[in-house]
Amino acid sequence: MKRKRHSPDQIILKLRTAEQMLNQGQSVDNVCRALEVSAPKDYRWQQLYGGMKATEAKRLKELAEGNF
Repeated sequence: MKRKRHSPDQIILKLRTAEQMLNQGQSVDNVCRALEVSAPKDYRWQQLYGGMKATEAKRLKELAEGNF
């Protein structure tokens, strides 16, 4: 299966959607299935991008790319 890359904007949008779905009482498995991501990927995104705005995430990614 081809691997799909998500932009920081897409990640933040999916995290917001996941938070809304979890607040409605859905399980993590159902949320991940609806967003088409794995549970570990969701957790990793929460650790990296949780609480960020889209502009902050773009800046973080630019800095990370500049370090290599």
